[in-house]
Amino acid sequence: MSFICLILSGAALLVNGLGLLGRIPGRDAGAFSLLIGTVQLVLAAVSAAAAGGDPAVLLGVSGVFLFGLTYAYAGLDALLGLGSAGLGWFCGLVALLALFYAASNLAQDPLLAVLWLAWAVLWYLFFQLLALGRTALAAFTGWTTLLTGPLTTAVPALLGLSGAWPAGWDAAGVSAAVITALFALARGLAKARPAGAAAAPAAVETRESVSV
Repeated sequence: MSFICLILSGAALLVNGLGLLGRIPGRDAGAFSLLIGTVQLVLAAVSAAAAGGDPAVLLGVSGVFLFGLTYAYAGLDALLGLGSAGLGWFCGLVALLALFYAASNLAQDPLLAVLWLAWAVLWYLFFQLLALGRTALAAFTGWTTLLTGPLTTAVPALLGLSGAWPAGWDAAGVSAAVITALFALARGLAKARPAGAAAAPAAVETRESVSV
């Protein structure tokens, strides 16, 4: 179930990255986010009910709930014009919790720990953009979401589903290097664009149409 939800997250982050860059209307991205978030929450609820109280399973499912709530909240925010501040503060909480998930997986699955660190940075950018109104980060956040979102979700999920989940510190180190390079590329792409040109005007100027 977790791998399926990661694939769905990759799709949601792809669409919302394009939305932040002004390639997709905010309401379009919002409707897709709501759909993805709803599916993830249903799958997570079913998995939690079937976990039998197993802490390890519930820990993994709790992360899926955080993703699902983010996308569902983002979708409702974009469709209803809620203002994005509440969504931004929720993203800040998710960023902090992602650090805990990274630490809890470091010894057993270092690759997953690296992925959680990447998601912590990404959700922190959402917090900065939506809660604190740092609209100058819109282009960087959009490019970061577009470049790192699918890579850190859908790609590992496909590897996991095929029985080829990379284990060990070597895989984690390579992944960390690639993700860091993509963050740097996103920064370069954001700087290369004129100010404000990379994000949907309504999302950047009012924060009321931004979905993540």
